[in-house]
Amino acid sequence: MNVAALWSKRFLLSSILLGVFSAEVQAQAQSTSIKTTGTMLVVPAFGEVKHSNDEAHATLMIEEQDKDKALAASRVNQKMKQGMALLKREDDQAILKTRGYYTYPVYSEDQPKQNNTARRVVSWRVGQYLDVTTSNLSRLPKAIAAAQSVLGLSGLNFSLSETTVKKLDEQRIAAAYQNLTERIGAIAKAMGRDPSDAILDTVDFEASGAYAQMSDNASPKMMMRSAAAMESVSVEEPNFEPGETTLQMRVVAKVKFK
Repeated sequence: MNVAALWSKRFLLSSILLGVFSAEVQAQAQSTSIKTTGTMLVVPAFGEVKHSNDEAHATLMIEEQDKDKALAASRVNQKMKQGMALLKREDDQAILKTRGYYTYPVYSEDQPKQNNTARRVVSWRVGQYLDVTTSNLSRLPKAIAAAQSVLGLSGLNFSLSETTVKKLDEQRIAAAYQNLTERIGAIAKAMGRDPSDAILDTVDFEASGAYAQMSDNASPKMMMRSAAAMESVSVEEPNFEPGETTLQMRVVAKVKFK
């Protein structure tokens, strides 16, 4: 056998062995790969938008104490009327709502305790609350200062008006859906799949189904605090910063790969 024939046989044998080895490696790779066809995924996503607060909610109150219940009530009624007039003068678009009118006795603290003896009433405490809602934030400091000449400010917070919330709803939905598509693309890439193979089976905005987490939105109860009688004097305007509110949306989607 000449040298050329010998090398020809060796080359043919090497080719056969290489083909067998490649086939074994390919078969092993196929046996260890994870099949994702028909896989159903549950993908959560999240979106949010921010906007400056454009509505104020203030709570004012008045409380009077007197031995004569009628006199205490009369002063409360008069000062509440004056305070409401001052608010309307400074902001005629403000929405006013009175609530929480109360009258209760104040008992003597130095009266000795005796069985079957009624406690002695030494005076009466009368008060009332006023809720103010306005979108005129530029006039708010002046309006509150005017009202504080006869009423007390017991609470103030800022939020978005209902009109603004409705306008931002479209942006919030778009932000949540964009985040969903980005996450689906990232998951498809991690699984070695083309994002175009993903099919949306279910999209649950606000996660209203079984995926929703219950959140406690209950606000803390406002505690009544007594206030001393106020004289009708000029009050320096307070400074307020409305801040901003973040609106959030959750979305959960069921995604299947073809």
